[in-house]
Amino acid sequence: MNLTQFLESVERQDIAVSVRHGRVLKPYTLSNEALFHLPLIAMVLLILAKDRRKPLVAELGQLVGECLAATADGFKGSAHELGWSANLRVRTVKALSFLEVANLVKVDNRKSKLQITELGVKVISLATEGNDTLAIKLVQVQRAYRNLMVERQLSLGLL
Repeated sequence: MNLTQFLESVERQDIAVSVRHGRVLKPYTLSNEALFHLPLIAMVLLILAKDRRKPLVAELGQLVGECLAATADGFKGSAHELGWSANLRVRTVKALSFLEVANLVKVDNRKSKLQITELGVKVISLATEGNDTLAIKLVQVQRAYRNLMVERQLSLGLL
């Protein structure tokens, strides 16, 4: 019996499936954003949180954009300022909320800074260990973040 025959037999026999009226759980579907952008942004957030200089939560969207622009060849010399992208900031918030739920980072509400957990350190250490493209790019993001922090301190005359 194929699908068409099955559906016709169900209609002929007047078969009904009862559905309980209770709490309806909506299935979570993954969009392109969740499949491609959020994991990379989450990894960048883990890199930032692992650094000695903990980033302020309010600056995360800007920092993620600046780090990605500094490491991705497609953004170098571009007229678009990735750090000011509202879309990137929204995705950064989504990635941050995922990392908090997964217990990979936590936000220090008193200082408003991003802190990495032990599990987060293990995850990002595994990701940066290899010689694959992801590990190389994550190390470049780490270097870009450090360069940004040094640049900020130089501009403030602290170094």
